[in-house]
Amino acid sequence: MFGRKTPTYSLDEWEPVIRSSICTGEKVAGFKNRQSGVFEDIMLIRASGDIDEFRKKYGISGDMKIPVIY
Repeated sequence: MFGRKTPTYSLDEWEPVIRSSICTGEKVAGFKNRQSGVFEDIMLIRASGDIDEFRKKYGISGDMKIPVIY
C-alpha cells in the first residue's frame, strides 16, 4: 500500500454507513452516494475499534451517527 492515497468523500455527496448482512452478520463500513444510492465499501468491521479507525481515517466525528443498512 506504499504510495496509495486514501480516497476522500464529501459528506455533502456521500453518507458514511455500515452495511450489515442479514444472513451472516458481516459488517462493512463505507459510503453511500446520497443521489444514486450506490454503496462503496471501504473496510470490513471485525471489532469495535475498526469503526473508530474508519471514523478517524475519514474525519467522521464521534457525534455523527453512522446508520446501518441491510
